[in-house]
Amino acid sequence: LLQSIPWINHFHKTPDREWFETDAVLRVSLGNFVFFTILAIIMAGIKDQKDPRDKIHHGGWMAKIFCWVVIVFLMFFVPNGVVSFYESISKFGSGLFLLVQVVLLLDFVHGWNENWVAKDEQFWYMALLVVSVVCYIVTFSFSGLLFHWFTPSGHDCGINLFFIVFTLILVFVFAIVALHPKINGSLLPASVIALYCTYLCYSGLSSEPRDYECNGPHNHSKAVSTGSLSL
Repeated sequence: LLQSIPWINHFHKTPDREWFETDAVLRVSLGNFVFFTILAIIMAGIKDQKDPRDKIHHGGWMAKIFCWVVIVFLMFFVPNGVVSFYESISKFGSGLFLLVQVVLLLDFVHGWNENWVAKDEQFWYMALLVVSVVCYIVTFSFSGLLFHWFTPSGHDCGINLFFIVFTLILVFVFAIVALHPKINGSLLPASVIALYCTYLCYSGLSSEPRDYECNGPHNHSKAVSTGSLSL
């Protein structure tokens, strides 16, 4: 569809399909960015739910969905140069977005931990320990799968190996910091953040080019698909 829009496809030579796929994703992403930036500006300065503007945040869903659809639709009328500029800054913005996600997750888990500790009962202390241990078991098991999927034998996958090992180092650092006497922390926040960072590592590695020999899951799925078709 984008190939037939003259203000998008105004090149002397039409780009390949992948360019249009990327452009479509970027335009939807730009629409999301504009929509939530407008909401953030409207919400700026609110101290409590007594502020009349709080109703915009907690209500008016149909109106907000309609505005979001309109804004995303309008992004397909934006010049290619604007989308290219957004692509450049979004690479840094996405990192900031992930950092904000980690802070929000840490705040949530910290509140969760305090709530169970405040009960001051052995059952809840044991529950904290069990959840933390489960998170670490899943983290290390998942890391093992990352080694299997993204560092296949016979291929030079140094960059993948670096990110997986670096993530595991962070997992141990989180645990050491949480258990340090001066921090007076808990294993629960450290274990949950460790699991989340491992997931982010997987998300990044799985986004590698489809034809990259170290992108094991995609190569495997492609082989299975090709085999199924031949059958």
